[in-house]
Amino acid sequence: MNQFETENETPAAEVDAAPAEPVRRSDAPSAPFRRADGPPFEGPRGAGPRGAGPGGAAPDGERPKYRGGRRRRVCIMCADHIRFVDYKNASFLRRYVSDRGRIETRRKTSACAKHQRALANAIKRARHLALLPYTAEHVRGSGMGRR
Repeated sequence: MNQFETENETPAAEVDAAPAEPVRRSDAPSAPFRRADGPPFEGPRGAGPRGAGPGGAAPDGERPKYRGGRRRRVCIMCADHIRFVDYKNASFLRRYVSDRGRIETRRKTSACAKHQRALANAIKRARHLALLPYTAEHVRGSGMGRR
């Protein structure tokens, strides 16, 4: 006899008739899940109405506070509407070459990918025509790497 049967019912009646309500398993958890030692589990952090959670809208309708991080810098050449990088303009290209003669990275120059590629090609052309140095003056004169 299970917990939903009464003593007056016969086993034959149980086979013929379907139960009126679904049988609940005793081992099935009831919502919400509760750990033995803590508060009930309410889903991942920030789950809920859109905009709630870290960085979302404040409950009283105010704008969220600025959460740090740097603002992305804009490409100088895109801002100035430079269509192509001129390899003959050595003074402009010198800003994108380090003191050791290396081409500066996008991270330092804040150039977009398109203009960084154009810069690299222009610097290489200017080096080939001796408008820009391949290496720094102090590296060339010291005789590094020669024995």
